[in-house]
Amino acid sequence: MFDLHRLRLLRELKHRGTLAAVAAALSYAPSSVSQQLSQLEAEVGVPLLEPVGRRVRLTEQAEILVAHTEAVLERLERAEADITASLTDLTGTLRIASFQTAALALVPTALGLLRHQHPQLRVHVRHMEPERALTALQARDFDLVLAEEYPGNPNPRPTELEQEDLFDDPLHLALPKSAGSSDADGPTAALRSLADHPWVMEPEGTTARHWAMALCRNAGFEPDVRFETTDLLLHQRLVEQEHAVAFLPDLVWSGQPPTVTLRQLPRGQRTRRIFTVVRRGRSRHPAVLACRDALRRAVA
Repeated sequence: MFDLHRLRLLRELKHRGTLAAVAAALSYAPSSVSQQLSQLEAEVGVPLLEPVGRRVRLTEQAEILVAHTEAVLERLERAEADITASLTDLTGTLRIASFQTAALALVPTALGLLRHQHPQLRVHVRHMEPERALTALQARDFDLVLAEEYPGNPNPRPTELEQEDLFDDPLHLALPKSAGSSDADGPTAALRSLADHPWVMEPEGTTARHWAMALCRNAGFEPDVRFETTDLLLHQRLVEQEHAVAFLPDLVWSGQPPTVTLRQLPRGQRTRRIFTVVRRGRSRHPAVLACRDALRRAVA
């Protein structure tokens, strides 16, 4: 019988990449993690790690063990959900990761609903972009992630994660009032007319940046990106102060009237999908069900 604690360390190594990252996440010394994994190798009787430069990677046999460990942990999460569902009061801690605009526009309202219905439930919220948050969800740092998906840029769909759509958030071309672009000749022409303007976009490597660059290139130009930030409120402010052009979603306005000129985008590029993600074993947990319900009501 293999030691479950050591199996979890091996799983952590797969998701976090390095022994140092595993040690930091679990508040262990790296030498302790290494020792535990060496003991697991002795239990299994085959090598589980192989050196790659200064790092290590999992062997084929280790990957098999991790797959079985995922299944065991999923069943344990389901057991925890069943036990919680059998109780009268919802208690414990729910850990949420959310990207900025959802955190501003939806999360406070959802928290109010949860506090009213389940006053003993402790909720932790952390601002984190989906690219990092989904990886952290797999590593069990969070119980639920609010994520986004841009047109033509589908996210990876790991089998151990479960997605549930929340709503479609309209996207717009946002420009200063002095820019002078018009929808008269169509969305692509309006976009192309801003080719010489400075742009603000999210940083390189993000899904939003990939989508935005493709949209501009399909319109026939390479945007002059002078400002880079994940803070969409800063995008909004730079457009308001006539420093840049941007792509902004409706969620930025949180139901308030827009403060900049908005133009329509080409067909097929006009909405991003907003959704929640949980691990499969966590999907029926009462706290997750309550949170998803609160978020749906916050949208309404």
